[in-house]
Amino acid sequence: MSIGQRANLTEVRHRLSDDDREAARASIERTQRHFNEFHGTMREAYDAMTAQTPVAEGVGMESMANADVQGWWIRPRAAPAHRAILFLHGGAFVLGSAWGYRGFASQIAVRAGVDTFVLDYPLAPEHPFPAAHDAVLAALRWLAHGGIREVALVGDSAGGGLALAALGVEERPALNIASVAAFSPWVDLGLTGPSFHSDATRDAVLTRPVLANAAAAYLGAADPADGRASPLHAVPGHLPPIALQVGTDELLLDDARRYAAAAAEQANEVQLEIYEGLHHVFQRSTHELPGARSALDEVARFISRCWTPDA
Repeated sequence: MSIGQRANLTEVRHRLSDDDREAARASIERTQRHFNEFHGTMREAYDAMTAQTPVAEGVGMESMANADVQGWWIRPRAAPAHRAILFLHGGAFVLGSAWGYRGFASQIAVRAGVDTFVLDYPLAPEHPFPAAHDAVLAALRWLAHGGIREVALVGDSAGGGLALAALGVEERPALNIASVAAFSPWVDLGLTGPSFHSDATRDAVLTRPVLANAAAAYLGAADPADGRASPLHAVPGHLPPIALQVGTDELLLDDARRYAAAAAEQANEVQLEIYEGLHHVFQRSTHELPGARSALDEVARFISRCWTPDA
């Protein structure tokens, strides 16, 4: 591990162990076999893949739906009543569900000891921009009306971008966003990052056409530089502490790097963790990948130390 520090930005570089290298290769191969052999729609295949992350021991789960918000509560034992994590799933705005992400969210919930709500937001192309963004704001209002005083936003890929985009809204719901943690966040739907275009990038999970098609499906005629879709282009001056995790083998590596640098330039506290040789949202592979478990341990520590004391 190597640690770099400059004004407002801490960058931690994690070296890849031999055990993690083998486990990561096995995880990628298992995922590729899953999609090759699955009989069903792409959304069903993606949900089945994300549901492979095991549900943590000691949590209760319940579905919730009303006219404005739907998703799943993940509740560890003895969690405080006034705090919550709002988990925003990935899937490039066109895939993913709260049901499929329950296991992944539970791994964070038990580590942080906080009730976690996994939001089902509407997917594109049926529900184009800004539907997903607006659903996040509705969920925050719902949490505030339900007595939640502090929330941590957590998301992977597109969900990480949604979490960061919510910070740019001038009139947010009346609750404190204490922190944001994002895994491989997609923060630039214009796809201008150097790692996206570099021939040296060997992403085993995402492809350039997949991301380009998903961006088009979500954006429609909207401007990809709109901060509600691409928070890299609208980093506000006042942000809560932010933790970003990304692997070096990712098309979106420079999305995380560029957002971290832009937020730090505005005097915001950012922790950027870069994992050598690891793939897009490797943190889901908690069963086979030691690095995934240690990454989630670090996210839970980050969230815990950012709560307002005795809030």
